Amino acid sequence: MTEPYSVPVTVRGYETDVQGHLNQSVYINYAEHARWSLLRDAGITQADLIGSGVGPVALETTIRYRRELLAGDEVEVTCVFEWTEGKTFRIRQTIRKKDGTTAAEIDAVGGLLDLKERRMVPDPCGVFKSLATDPSYFD
Repeated sequence: MTEPYSVPVTVRGYETDVQGHLNQSVYINYAEHARWSLLRDAGITQADLIGSGVGPVALETTIRYRRELLAGDEVEVTCVFEWTEGKTFRIRQTIRKKDGTTAAEIDAVGGLLDLKERRMVPDPCGVFKSLATDPSYFD
């Protein structure tokens, strides 16, 4: 894929705090929404993951807030997987307003947990690609 995967989201009023800003915890929800949307578009469901005996785990998440988001703001949430040779991977995400302004940058480290052995699988990229109907989402 040449362009980062992205999904549109509109900030809802109930997601804002007392100052009218998007609540800090909701940024993680938006990031998760983009991740699961990418998996779905690649042809992987939660049932597929569970059925193959693995589940995604979050190991670390960092959010850099750049500009405020308010109710009604329309944004794009990007999602790019970066693979290492180990058991973990990095997910880089940007929440960008319609005018191109970056509202937040989210970097996460994750892995795939073997649900029976309770250990990280050694090749998460290979597992995702083997389950996907369109593995190009993981290149």
